Order: sequence, then C-alpha cells, then structure tokens
Amino acid sequence: MEEQRDPNHPHICTIERVVDETPTIRTLYFNDDLISKVLPGQFAMVWIPGINELPMSVMVSEKDGQGGFTVRKRGISSTGLYNLEVGKQIGVRGPYGNSFDIKDGKILLIGGGTGLVPLMRLIAFAKPSNEITLLMGSKTKEEVFFEETAQKFQKLSEHDVIITPVTEDGSYGEKGYVTDVLEKLLEENTYDAIYTCGPELMMYKIVKLANEKGIFVQASLERMMKCGVGICGSCCVNEDLVCRDGTIFDGQYLAKNSEFGHFQRTKSGILEKI
Repeated sequence: MEEQRDPNHPHICTIERVVDETPTIRTLYFNDDLISKVLPGQFAMVWIPGINELPMSVMVSEKDGQGGFTVRKRGISSTGLYNLEVGKQIGVRGPYGNSFDIKDGKILLIGGGTGLVPLMRLIAFAKPSNEITLLMGSKTKEEVFFEETAQKFQKLSEHDVIITPVTEDGSYGEKGYVTDVLEKLLEENTYDAIYTCGPELMMYKIVKLANEKGIFVQASLERMMKCGVGICGSCCVNEDLVCRDGTIFDGQYLAKNSEFGHFQRTKSGILEKI
C-alpha cells in the first residue's frame, strides 16, 4: 500500500522541461501527481535548495501527472528558481489555500503577468456551460505569453474562449490597460462572474468596477509569504492571512478591507503603500 503523502513535508521533484515564455519569464515543468491536480487558485511552497522557499501558483500542463511553476526573474529567490535547468531538483509542499468559485454562464478572466497562471488552470476546470473571455495584460508585445497555451485549451475545451491580449504600448492586441478594456466590455456586455490575478492596483480597480455593476468577482491576492500554513503572519491583510484564508477573496469582502489596493508589508513586516 502506497504511503500517504504529508503535504507539509517537501516532496523532491526533478525538473523535466523548461519553457522560455519571455526573456525574463520561464515555466519549469515537473512530475508530481498530487500537485498536478490542484484546484485553480491553490498554491504550493517551492524550496530552491541552498537559496529559499517561494509560494507559487501551479501552471496546468498538457501531460497527466505534471505541473509547472512560472517564474519571473526578479529577486535572488525567483532568479534562483528561474536559473534551474532540466535535471535539477526542487522541494514542493502543499497544496495550500482555497480556490476560485466557478459560476455558471458567461465569465471574464483578467490576468497580468504571471497572474495568468491560476487563470489558465481555471480555464481547464471551467464548466461546459461557461462562455469565457480572457484578457491578458502586459506592457509590450515581447512580454505577451500563454496566448498559444490558451489557444490550445480553446481547441480542446467544450466551451468558447475569447482571447484578448492587451498591451500598454499598443504593440500587440488592444492598446492600454486591461482595466480600460474592462470598462468598455462592461458597457457592451453582461457577465455572470469575473476572476482576476495580477498586480494589486489592477485587481483593486477590477474589483471596484465589478462591485459597482453588481457582478460576482474574485481576486487572487499575493503577499510576502514565509510559511504557507498561517503561522508566521507575514502575509496578513488586515485580519486575514492570505495563505490560510485565501489566496482567493470575494470582491464584496475585499471592498471592506482597508489594506487591499493600498498597503502591503515588507519582508520585515513594515506596512508600506503599494
């Protein structure tokens, strides 16, 4: 009989393949049956040997039993993960957190940067009745990624998926911010739900617009996270711990949170403006 796995103990995984998404973003795929089945919005804690541990959303894979971590090369820890090659090992524990509440009907997904990762998984978990519109925000054409992945899901899925890239400089797709495109869409369409993940100021405006229109909305929050299990308190947003109570929060609830869209904490726990 196979021994039951403790999600709080790191499971050692080997990097099987690496996909360069942009010059500064890549996805590392690995075999892990448990993590490959996480719900959209859940996350894992990833140990980079000799460097640090990071919270990561799990990218969906076309291969059964395989998951992926999409990382942007930025700080010491993320760069350490980014630099791992095929054959290198990582420690993975989890999954942790809650998941998106996928409603029936017409849904709108809005992602910016690596915030697209949980939304890709949401597409894979969407209901056959869903009509999906996906807004993919980036600064320039060179930073657009996951479009081909979303198109593959579109061909394989049982539902319609409208994919709209949005670049701030207008070099590809719609010009402007995804929030600008959202305002236009809300003038011309009705949606049963909106789901978003990405920069917090972007999500703040999306949640505000959705609440004003009376549309169900959920956002996946990102905070400094050290333990992933609600002990250290570094990921608090007012009274909530993102790792334990989230990372998914309803828009009506976030509207009452004085920190959302305004403040975040540094590594030392000091509150600063976003």
